[in-house]
Amino acid sequence: MIDGGLNIHHLQFLLIGALWTICLSIIAFVGGGLAGGVIALARISPVKAVRWLAIAWIQLIQGTPLLVVLFVCYFGLSIMGLELPGLVAASIAMIVYVSAYLGEIWRGCIESVPRTQWEAAECLALSRAQRMRLVVLPQAIRIATPPTVGFMVQIVKNTSLASIVGFVELVRAGQLINNSIFQPFLVYVLIAVLYFAMCYPLSVWSRKLERRLHVGSRTSPSAAEA
Repeated sequence: MIDGGLNIHHLQFLLIGALWTICLSIIAFVGGGLAGGVIALARISPVKAVRWLAIAWIQLIQGTPLLVVLFVCYFGLSIMGLELPGLVAASIAMIVYVSAYLGEIWRGCIESVPRTQWEAAECLALSRAQRMRLVVLPQAIRIATPPTVGFMVQIVKNTSLASIVGFVELVRAGQLINNSIFQPFLVYVLIAVLYFAMCYPLSVWSRKLERRLHVGSRTSPSAAEA
């Protein structure tokens, strides 16, 4: 250990920050995924008012920087008397952010299912709920898997903004360490390495899923002709 320099305790603190980054990413993905599924279904709802509400939500959140959403959830709610811990405020902001993007991604995947599949399900006298559950969604999930996994990389990287509300994730942990040892290059290189270790496997997985889906889409026309 070097006095006044980076030591094993600092590395442990960075790893703990990385674990909190993963935890926040999981919370954002699960919560945002549940909300995003509702939004995706609302976007294709036969009720016009429901569709417009979903569109308004997506446009509002996608048109607002995540940093502003974090400020609103942390400082805005405190003005209203809701004093939220950093983790709770960051989780709410990330869920709101993820819900809008996943909702739009999944809406596109649902609508990319060939219309013939919708018509065939309708010819079987299935209700709308049965068509979605038995015919459309199983195919849409397969299409949505690669972009969803790819978007998880963005979720992990965007958790770095949670440091602005005092939540000690990886970037905030690095800032605290740098404030004590004043070695920004070394500290932020380590942060970059840890982010790479978290994001690269997701990127590789997304590319593999995309190639597998592409192979399936190429073989499906011939199978249909057969």
